[in-house]
Amino acid sequence: MKFMFTKYLSVLLLTIPFAACSSADKAVETEASASGIKNEVVLTAEQVSKAQIVTGELITQKMNTIVTVNGVVDVPPQNMVSVSFPLGGYLKYTKLLPGMHVSRGEIIAQMEDQSLVQLQQDYLVTKAKLEYLEKEYNRQKELNADKVNSDKTLQQVTADYTSQKIMLKGYAEKLRLINISPERLTEEKISRQVALYSPINGYVSKVNVNTGKFVQPTDVLFELINPDDIHAALSIFEKDLGKVSIGQKVKISFVDEPDKEYEGEVILVNRNVDENRTAIAHCHFISHPKQLLPGMFLNARIQVKEVMVNVLPEGAIVRFENKEYVFTSSGAGNYSLVEVGTGEKDKGMVEIKSGFEALTGKKIVTANAYSVLGALKNTGEE
Repeated sequence: MKFMFTKYLSVLLLTIPFAACSSADKAVETEASASGIKNEVVLTAEQVSKAQIVTGELITQKMNTIVTVNGVVDVPPQNMVSVSFPLGGYLKYTKLLPGMHVSRGEIIAQMEDQSLVQLQQDYLVTKAKLEYLEKEYNRQKELNADKVNSDKTLQQVTADYTSQKIMLKGYAEKLRLINISPERLTEEKISRQVALYSPINGYVSKVNVNTGKFVQPTDVLFELINPDDIHAALSIFEKDLGKVSIGQKVKISFVDEPDKEYEGEVILVNRNVDENRTAIAHCHFISHPKQLLPGMFLNARIQVKEVMVNVLPEGAIVRFENKEYVFTSSGAGNYSLVEVGTGEKDKGMVEIKSGFEALTGKKIVTANAYSVLGALKNTGEE
């Protein structure tokens, strides 16, 4: 009986390791089938040459750490112009529409009103009276010098002459307000219409009137924008405010072009924190889209600090099933897939944040890595 039990125990102990090995092999096999792709592939020299596969090594270099923020396109107050008509009147004509480009000195509207005629008339009548009073003043001045008239007569003429000069000066300034040159105004040039000119080169932001509407001197007819100093207003959270300073480089992207970035530079940081615990940093565009309009939403990455990181060219990274990989080469056309985690990008290089330990000292595919991935997937499907 004892002999039989010993024999049975020996057979059982020999069987257990084989069962364990079989289970482990099955687990590896299951994992490989779940991923749907093998980890290694062998390419011929011809395939490597045809795919123009390039290898290199993991590089350590300085790269900026990033603060990611949101913001809007903004324009400083001096680049926004509200156009009014100082004397009021009826809008006779305009062709402006929001978004239209206007040039400095271009006629943007025609105004009409009987008061405009009256102003020109008053100026010319006052000018004619002044010419008469000037002659009368000079004549009375000579007579007074010869003791022919009294001082009172001279004083009265002098007062009338001075008053008329003041009135003429006032009318002249009113004419200049509506862009009529008093020096060129004659009785033949009196008009009921006055042209309104664009004061800047820029774009029309708003049109607040329509043809035939009467406007008061305080009414804003048009709003114009000079885009020369258009910039990004970035909302910086309180915790990141100490990291942001003037002169830092910024990468800016827009909702309609999320994959395209434009360069900028921080020019001003407002240290006042609002109720949302954010402050505004103003960023000047080094390059920007042509159709940049105030109020457009944007995303930005502020480069706040340089640190030493492991990097590879962007062409080394392949993406498959929501993961990122690189290929290492052991020579003779043998390539292995290694999962990595990436970070910031800068000038064609991408930070390798995780998985770089397996890449140290190894040859890595740095260009046309997707050709290797294609070969690997084809091998897995066979």
